[in-house]
Amino acid sequence: MRSLLILVCVIAAVSAECIPSATKAVGTKAPKEICSGDLIFNDDFNTLDLSTWSHEKTAAGGGNWEFQIYNNNRSNSFVRNGVLFIKPTLTSDQYGEDFLAHGVVNLNGGAPADACTNPQDWGCERTGSPSNLLNPINSARIRSLESFSFTYGKAEVRAKLPAGDWTWPAIWLLPRYNQYGSWPASGEIDLTEGRGNKNLINNGQNIGSELSSSTLHFGPFWPLNGYERAHFEKNTPPTRGFDTGFNRFQLEWTPDYIQFGVNDEVIGRVNPPAGGFFDVGNFGSQVGKIDNPWQYGNKMAPFDQPFYFILNVAVGGVNSFFPDSAQNPGGKPWLNTSPQASTDFWNGRNQWLPTWNGEDVALQVDYVKVWAL
Repeated sequence: MRSLLILVCVIAAVSAECIPSATKAVGTKAPKEICSGDLIFNDDFNTLDLSTWSHEKTAAGGGNWEFQIYNNNRSNSFVRNGVLFIKPTLTSDQYGEDFLAHGVVNLNGGAPADACTNPQDWGCERTGSPSNLLNPINSARIRSLESFSFTYGKAEVRAKLPAGDWTWPAIWLLPRYNQYGSWPASGEIDLTEGRGNKNLINNGQNIGSELSSSTLHFGPFWPLNGYERAHFEKNTPPTRGFDTGFNRFQLEWTPDYIQFGVNDEVIGRVNPPAGGFFDVGNFGSQVGKIDNPWQYGNKMAPFDQPFYFILNVAVGGVNSFFPDSAQNPGGKPWLNTSPQASTDFWNGRNQWLPTWNGEDVALQVDYVKVWAL
């Protein structure tokens, strides 16, 4: 009997042993010890925990001159019944329509949590005029910058994407330290991006709410970006668009490959060769001899560094994410070449505003989870 008890204790001790993992994590919510298979990050959004998620405050437009202001406002980011909502609203609902043409947006706050987070492209202070209106949309972009960044692991986000013309939801990751230089040299991982238009057709394909795309961005410097060699799409039938219910968006990130999935279906995988992502992007043959910024990392560089989560809903923009050539019921109220794109968008609100229905226009996130390899 005693020998049996000893055997049971030995088996229990072995099963409880921590098997080292390739996964690394940093931040205030990162575990001190990581064992293979551990759930190392889990937010079920029972509350909006601002010690985990910090709000960005900027009118910069994400480098794409998008039409929203990101702020910390419970009209735009809130939790209800275990679901996070990121919901775009009208700037005029808060300040009045005249404010767009004559007001001043100043996002420089006195408290640390109220600091403007991106001054690029007049992102911290702007003045409206009748010909160049202030950003007509308010929205939210939250990130786990200080609380949790990780390298390698399995991530899953269960979310319902918005329905509403010209909304641009994104669940993605950026590098904590920019180890290899400014974007895109240090990489970007887009777990899912979508468009809220119900019936946006481009070259015969519905690129609206029926489509989710997952992408890696990487390049030695702008404008060299090898994303086209690491871009994957998942289409659904019109009656089951990504705006009609919750789906699980998945990332498997290892020291050998990066794989994207939706509801356990693999939609794309990148296995870099020994030459790494410099060879994946075929950069050496594009502009002649250039330095490889990742030569001091491993073959996964720049994706061998800690990345943090970002959840946001943008609106519009002029980088052709919404192509001018695409066909949409009611048309598109701005051109990507217009110097007054945001103003044109607002003046065409009779086209898109009726498609923004209640909380259907919000990105809804059930959970964000990360497991160690």
